[in-house]
Amino acid sequence: MKKLAMILSLGILMAACNFGGGAGSDVKPISDPDAKTKTENSNSSYDPKRGQGKFTKVDVSPTLNAAMASNGEKVYGVKCVSCHKLTGEKLVGPGWLGITKRLTAEWIMNFATSPDNMIDKDPEVQAQLAICLVRMPNQNVSDEDARAIYEFMRKNDGVK
Repeated sequence: MKKLAMILSLGILMAACNFGGGAGSDVKPISDPDAKTKTENSNSSYDPKRGQGKFTKVDVSPTLNAAMASNGEKVYGVKCVSCHKLTGEKLVGPGWLGITKRLTAEWIMNFATSPDNMIDKDPEVQAQLAICLVRMPNQNVSDEDARAIYEFMRKNDGVK
């Protein structure tokens, strides 16, 4: 009986998140490649560069820090892979492909280290929550791990 309830719950969760991006859906997740442009060109007061946490200025080199990206991949494998794909496809949370081109390092690192604060205050996160209906749990990501995850995201986005 427990297995049946688990299977039904999983099916409801997948349907709620529009798993598979069925035809007729006009809702665009954060992983939409045009999301940054749409946000920047809209009349909303949303500013993806504003701080929602302790990270207000992250120095990012134009070239990839391979060692840091490798550490970030390890953290991803432990804390992120169960909910996020490296493609644009949604799993539980949005896919990561192109994320560093749409959102700032500060935004990503603030969200990784303090998701509850961002969920409560950031309209972009609230829009994503309305799509998937699942809050990102606080994974207790350290500042160092958040920076490493960001570097891994950059590698995933093709930075060399």
